[in-house]
Amino acid sequence: MAEPTEAVEGEDSSYRIRDSGVEADAGVLETRLIDIGREKFASEIWGRAPLLTRRAGTFTDLFSVEAVDELISRRGLRTPFLRVAKDGTTLPDSSFTSPGGVGATISDQLDDTMLWRNLADGATLVLQALHRTWEPISQFGTALSDELGHPVQVNAYITPPRNQGFRHHYDVHDVFVVQIEGTKRWVIHEPVHPAPLRNQPWTDHRAAVARAAAEPACIDTVLEPGDCLYLPRGWIHAAEARGEISIHLTVGVHTWTRHALAEHLTRAALAALGDDPEMRGALPMGIDDPDDEITAVREHLIAALAEADATSLFHRARREQARPAPLGPLAQFAAIHDLGPDTTVKLRSALYARLEGSHLVTRVGRVAVADDETPSVTRLLDGEPHPTKTLATDLVERLLRAGILVPAEQ
Repeated sequence: MAEPTEAVEGEDSSYRIRDSGVEADAGVLETRLIDIGREKFASEIWGRAPLLTRRAGTFTDLFSVEAVDELISRRGLRTPFLRVAKDGTTLPDSSFTSPGGVGATISDQLDDTMLWRNLADGATLVLQALHRTWEPISQFGTALSDELGHPVQVNAYITPPRNQGFRHHYDVHDVFVVQIEGTKRWVIHEPVHPAPLRNQPWTDHRAAVARAAAEPACIDTVLEPGDCLYLPRGWIHAAEARGEISIHLTVGVHTWTRHALAEHLTRAALAALGDDPEMRGALPMGIDDPDDEITAVREHLIAALAEADATSLFHRARREQARPAPLGPLAQFAAIHDLGPDTTVKLRSALYARLEGSHLVTRVGRVAVADDETPSVTRLLDGEPHPTKTLATDLVERLLRAGILVPAEQ
């Protein structure tokens, strides 16, 4: 691991890495979250070790105090887009929700008065899934997810002075912690269960987490506005606001794992074995010792695994895990109604679109493509705006109706 160029008080320097700069064509990972090159991050940090980047950038374009107030008091959000926690306990929804009033009598809308009282009483407000509710973060999250190749979720944590919402725990996803306002002390310990799967929460190892938290921390630092901390899944942490209200974003990266690939391979192999009459056959009557049968089945399973192609299952899972970019129904209707040779269209972002044989496959469905339409599809896959007159007109209309193309100005 490279030697750090800057020491940070209270930290083990082996977890601090800096180097050269940012490539000219770098994406949001390098330009906004880290101060080392993408390749170095991928080879030395990703999934392996924390990385603290001081003054990573200004994040006020993504989120702010004003954004918190608008989302809570003016957007009519409902649960589960917000939860409230205090001293390690998540409060019941009834402590911060109420009916929305005339014309909106839904009982689980956020109640700004109740939320204010909870905040004043020391509770942390957690605005969840901001990649769905706040456009700047939606764009940021989509770009980062495309770069990393893993789904991204963004939450905001608003913690009053000298309070913490959650005690020592670990997450089952990687996180980038981005400090927006105020300061927050982070205390971090090495994993007791490295690289946990999504069904292996910290509560499965509660006693081990508590023992680890009682030991000296490997990182004990205060994040200030503009700082960014990367933590791989499994690293134990707790955070406490200092002398003012703290607002930070947690950018959760729900990493795909080799275990997930193994699941898809196994599923594909079992599907193939389901077509084998011998494997569908019953075990012998009166069987007491299945060792011979297990040996035979294992041989068949190994052979099926060797032949299995889990690629389509993996792609399908990826499509189902993420959402495409927003689509305006009325803008879409107008684009179809006014479609002409000078109409400019583009591929809807975050569709994970690709041409498979005679079909364009995306997160929102698949569309048959004729041979003479293939050049148009290939052109559209670059993601750039294209006037309809340079494309197959019938194809453009079909893809607009399917929600795959959108007006270029959308």
